[in-house]
Amino acid sequence: MLRVTKLTDYATVVLSVLAARPGDVLSATELAEFASLEPPTVSKLLKPLAQAGLVEGLRGVRGGYRLTRPADQISLFEVVEAMEGPLGLTECAHDHSQCGRELKCGARSSWRMINDVVSEALRKVSLAQILPPIPVADAPRRIAADVVS
Repeated sequence: MLRVTKLTDYATVVLSVLAARPGDVLSATELAEFASLEPPTVSKLLKPLAQAGLVEGLRGVRGGYRLTRPADQISLFEVVEAMEGPLGLTECAHDHSQCGRELKCGARSSWRMINDVVSEALRKVSLAQILPPIPVADAPRRIAADVVS
């Protein structure tokens, strides 16, 4: 079964929390609370997300984390690569393969094509697209807040 790690899954949850609050700066503790995750786990996630340029940390009394770009400009491909490294469904899908059979393997080109298709699919899905819908009860307040600002 092809599956991303729990940390990558949790990273999308943390990024979704930030995406749902554009412009807000949230501490790691607040992110953990909103995401229903343990604070050490969130702290562990924030480092690779910051290194990948998806979040930025701000210091000071009101310091914390925020997205570096709008959620519609962050793809799931970027999130997966930040947490997992270069996407490669098989060893030979990487540009720097360590497989000794790669020159004799008839499946290599197929796996590279499949890897490219999965990569492109992840590039086409933005963080904004995976946000949960606004609950009906909150919609009028949120729309009114958008009109005022």
